[in-house]
Amino acid sequence: MEILRLKSSKKIELIDITAKIVEFSAKVTGAKALLIYVPHTTAGVLINENADPEVQKDLENYFAKALPDMVYQHREGNSPAHILSSIVGVSLMVPLEEGKPALGTWQGIYFAEFDGPRERKVYLTLL
Repeated sequence: MEILRLKSSKKIELIDITAKIVEFSAKVTGAKALLIYVPHTTAGVLINENADPEVQKDLENYFAKALPDMVYQHREGNSPAHILSSIVGVSLMVPLEEGKPALGTWQGIYFAEFDGPRERKVYLTLL
């Protein structure tokens, strides 16, 4: 297992972690899959296009506006971040092909920050 340590700089931010994941995946031969897990209740992990940075900006803008303005019961003030984390999810299982994540041509893996800026962790485990 390896722990990626990240530092977000905005309240809502997608951080491309694809290169770090490719580097980690190459360390062990014979692994069939990679588990990516985010141990935070106000963050997540997702796969989407990484060829055009405008997609990343569109997703960040969508996440910023996705939830209605309402009165939340949770008093800490970050209920929208908890909801977005639940919707996006905190883990991914990615198959490996010849030691590399079997991603589509345009796909990348992103850490999704919903309550930043913060220091965060992402756990990587080869299976």
